[in-house]
Amino acid sequence: MQSDLWLAQLILSFHILIIAFNVFGLIAIPLGGWRGWQWVRIFWWRALHLATLFVVAAQALLGRACFFTIWQSRLQEAAGRQGYRLPLIQTWIDHLLFWHLPMIFFTTVYVLVWIGVLLLWWKVPPVLPWRRP
Repeated sequence: MQSDLWLAQLILSFHILIIAFNVFGLIAIPLGGWRGWQWVRIFWWRALHLATLFVVAAQALLGRACFFTIWQSRLQEAAGRQGYRLPLIQTWIDHLLFWHLPMIFFTTVYVLVWIGVLLLWWKVPPVLPWRRP
C-alpha cells in the first residue's frame, strides 16, 4: 500500500515535469526566436516538445484523460486514497479556481496549443542535426 502511494507520487512528479517542460517551451520558443537564442532551435528538443503536446491533444480529442493521471489515480486508490475523476489539469483548475468547465474546453485549448506549436515549428524552425552551420 505504501509503495503504491510512493509510486503515485513519483508519477505525479514526472507528470508535473512534463507539464512544466511543455509550458516552458511555449514561452521559450517564441521568445528565443525573437531574441536569437540558438538553443531553442535544437531539433531533438523541439521534436520532443511537439510530440508531448501531440499526445496531450490526441488524448483530449479521444476523450481520454492523460495516462499519467489514470495511473496515478489507480495507484492512489490502491493505497486507500481517493483518485482523480477528471484529468489532472482540469482537476487542478477546478480546485484552484473553482471553474466547472466541460472537457470540450480543455480539448479545444490542448488542440489550439498544439497547432500553435506547429506554427512555431515553421516560424522558429529547428536546426536539423545534419545541417548545422
